Amino acid sequence: MVTAVQVGTAQDLAELGLSEPDYEVLSTLSEREDGTSTLHEQATKMGWSRSRLSRHASRMEARGLIRRAPDPADGRGCLLVLTPAGWDVLRDAAPSHVASVRRHFVDRLTSDELSALGRIAQKLSADR
Repeated sequence: MVTAVQVGTAQDLAELGLSEPDYEVLSTLSEREDGTSTLHEQATKMGWSRSRLSRHASRMEARGLIRRAPDPADGRGCLLVLTPAGWDVLRDAAPSHVASVRRHFVDRLTSDELSALGRIAQKLSADR
């Protein structure tokens, strides 16, 4: 089920030339100290198959947002590396994305609802 929040934030990202998966790849790579992750780790984090992420990564690589590098720990695998251009795009998009999430989601909830959501998220993450 697609929500109004997803539609709103997706439209806001599209205005910046990014899709939600583009933003997720860029932002999760940026959480790594060196901006690098294995394709397998990234696919697992996103809940995608490796082949689906590989196809998406190819499109992002063609746009210069990421690059692939051989994985020294796995001769069959590859690393996804955030490029300087990818960092720049993410830095430019992040404030707008945060404002979009706030406008379409956070600002629409009461403090009690946000507290309940926090408790639910904490419970779900503790079950992992």
